[in-house]
Amino acid sequence: MFSRKRGGPRHVRPDDTPQSSALAQSMGDLPPAPDFGPWDSTQAPGGVQRLDLGSLLIPAVEGVEVRVQANPEGGVEQIVLVHGNSALQLGVFAAPRSEGIWDEVRDEIAGAMKADGAAPREVEGPYGTELAARVQTPDGPADVRFVGVDGPRWMVRALFQGLAAADPAQEGVLGECLRGLVVVRDNEARPVREALPLRLPREMSEAAEQHAHDHEDPTPPDAPPHQEMPGANGRHAH
Repeated sequence: MFSRKRGGPRHVRPDDTPQSSALAQSMGDLPPAPDFGPWDSTQAPGGVQRLDLGSLLIPAVEGVEVRVQANPEGGVEQIVLVHGNSALQLGVFAAPRSEGIWDEVRDEIAGAMKADGAAPREVEGPYGTELAARVQTPDGPADVRFVGVDGPRWMVRALFQGLAAADPAQEGVLGECLRGLVVVRDNEARPVREALPLRLPREMSEAAEQHAHDHEDPTPPDAPPHQEMPGANGRHAH
């Protein structure tokens, strides 16, 4: 088990300007590497096959299905790992260099769930304080469990659903994926809580392009070119 400092404001401060990894290490800005991930890319162990999604590298674990939802521009909007009756949704966000934000984020999630009639409770886990609840969904009541991990200038938010949410002992390979996750924080100064950029892996992007090409409706030579109506392909705001 390990802990990280948490809490902090939501604005960009001058001292949040990133440094090079070598300089940060030499100045002692990075904490000692934890025993397990999510790891910062400067501290992650090598020799592991991982799926490259840009700011997140997901370890390849047998039996885990990776579901990625992307917008028309190829930007990834949602990552969900599925195994059996459990799912793990992952998100990664910018944070201050010296302070974590999970405590603040957790309080806001709890407030939102209470407003919806749920009764969230705090539980202790390998990463510190987690948030668990039973919520109402269109398919009926469902268990959820939020885990937050504060890293150097980033925060991972993990949402367990299904059996892994009801009983943490049933995380299995999804917990293994979280422990093997790697965050690649870019060198951009970003507002606190801004979602770090994610992208489709090359293999997925090529497969999606080929699928779209195979299912294109041929346009007759004398027909006017097709034009999308404004807003037809909406994007989710982060």
